[in-house]
Amino acid sequence: MSIRLSVRDGVATVTLDRPEKHNALDLADARELGRVWQRLRTDAAVRAAVVTGAGSRAFCTGIDRDAVADPDAVPQPHSPFAVEDPLLRIGPKSNDLWIPVLAAVEGMACGGAFYLLGEAEFLIATEESVFFDPHTTYGMVSAYEAMGMAQRMPFGEVARMALMGTAERISGRRAYETGLVSELAPPGGALEAALRCARVLAGYPPAAVQGTVRAVWAAREAARERAMAHAPSLIALGNLPPDRQTDLFHGRPRGAHSAPRIR
Repeated sequence: MSIRLSVRDGVATVTLDRPEKHNALDLADARELGRVWQRLRTDAAVRAAVVTGAGSRAFCTGIDRDAVADPDAVPQPHSPFAVEDPLLRIGPKSNDLWIPVLAAVEGMACGGAFYLLGEAEFLIATEESVFFDPHTTYGMVSAYEAMGMAQRMPFGEVARMALMGTAERISGRRAYETGLVSELAPPGGALEAALRCARVLAGYPPAAVQGTVRAVWAAREAARERAMAHAPSLIALGNLPPDRQTDLFHGRPRGAHSAPRIR
């Protein structure tokens, strides 16, 4: 398994450990991440957590595309209003964990990494960190990722990042200026900076800390939940193959490519 968990001084460190794959997650990793967060829910000795990626090249690059290359790897519902997303429950809040979770970002963070970053209390990165969202470049809808980032960045910034795909890469410095990142650490120092903050939080009364976490999230959850309710149909329809998209936008039923149009 490529997810490592260690605990020291009340702080859990969750490490994505596939540096040779830029810490991309396969399906087993995605399931294990959910189990790790659920395990921490019942560990009273853990009062804060940090999530990071192994090595300096990447925090996480989302789903390992090789893992989902087989259409049967993630069976999809036969409905345009639903989608089975293997990364939807990789974050702490999606697993009902309410201790503070900080993200330490070195190198690339892109695509499905935003599921994790969107559920962290705050992010610490370096100037060499790079954030981008490749979905539109590959003909895919950025829904959950863009929605998560829309809670953390100005509208124009997240819209540009989501729409421009691989043509737009946001530096750690720019991410700090827009509020996505709360602190810039020196190269190689993001994890230690995040652990320093986590140790402070772990030293405070846990009920006060977790109550504050819940209060902050309550302020943003209403808009987030309403937005996420639209995500499955947007993904299911927007990710159709090019020929199906042509049919959709021109009002032609499937298989009607050669039928004459009535004027």
